Amino acid sequence: MSEEVLVKHCSPTLAGLKTANMFTYKFESLEEERANIRSLNARLTRKGLRVIPLRKHNGATLIYVYRPEKLKKDLKDQTAHRLLRERGYSCESVDRCIVRLMKRLRECESFPHEIGLFLGYPPEDVCGFIENKADGCKCVGCWKVYGDVEKAQALFEKYKRCTRICCSLAAKGCPVDKLAVSC
Repeated sequence: MSEEVLVKHCSPTLAGLKTANMFTYKFESLEEERANIRSLNARLTRKGLRVIPLRKHNGATLIYVYRPEKLKKDLKDQTAHRLLRERGYSCESVDRCIVRLMKRLRECESFPHEIGLFLGYPPEDVCGFIENKADGCKCVGCWKVYGDVEKAQALFEKYKRCTRICCSLAAKGCPVDKLAVSC
């Protein structure tokens, strides 16, 4: 997997603006997947990032790039905690929550709606999405917004700007571990 692919899909997380991003990638082999993920973790862990495969589907791997400390804080939110417990998460640790998410991804036809909590989406928006069955949102960007539109739109723009800048730097040869900030 090229670093450009990672930067294209995960710049806001690399820059410390967002808790997590995910994307699918088709590796040539299981060995290539493991080697890529191992290499990325060796370079990014010291910056407070982790890279893990969440699921394999139709020959592609769903890659999750996240900041464990930010995720831990996000999942402590009262609304997030309630939504997760209602869906069978123990909420004892971030790692246990991720393991449960992996199981839910295998069980569900589509993505389980609580996945937004693992991507740093506002809990009120994740809750609104679930309660309204994805209808009646106030605006759409990186996610469907049911709460604070102005705050969400500002974040959407910040993420776009960050991605443009990071992709430009990566195209000029800047390595991913130099683009990633410590948080």
